[in-house]
Amino acid sequence: MLLCCTAVLKVHAQSADAAITPHFNHTTVYVVDMQKSNEFYQKVLLLKVISEPFHDNKHTWYKMGEHGQLHIVQGAQNIVPHDINIHLAFSVASLPDFMKHLDALHIKYGNWKGDQGQTQARPDKIQQVYLQDPDGYWIEVNNDQF
Repeated sequence: MLLCCTAVLKVHAQSADAAITPHFNHTTVYVVDMQKSNEFYQKVLLLKVISEPFHDNKHTWYKMGEHGQLHIVQGAQNIVPHDINIHLAFSVASLPDFMKHLDALHIKYGNWKGDQGQTQARPDKIQQVYLQDPDGYWIEVNNDQF
């Protein structure tokens, strides 16, 4: 009987945790020029636009993975420096093919140190490159391997 009650309490605790555990929903970048940003996220990162509730030409929302979103909001007054340590990260099935895509668009990219056109391996052997959007936000793109 005690084992049965313990099991029921454990299942209840797990479902209660699931009900209150946050999960990723979206991130927002604040931009100076919405047109440049939209062109970048659509043509360079190939993200798909999704419906947004504002309909004011100052917001664009993108699908970012299964359940995540990227919200682009126009209104920043200036482009400010951003540290590479704070970045969005995306995975692609083929990093070499993605790099060819960047090359065809004349988009600068490189490794963490800033060596143009170079990849680097993280300690877990995942290859990655870094690039910046029109407002200087850093973006990591890595090969989709775990």
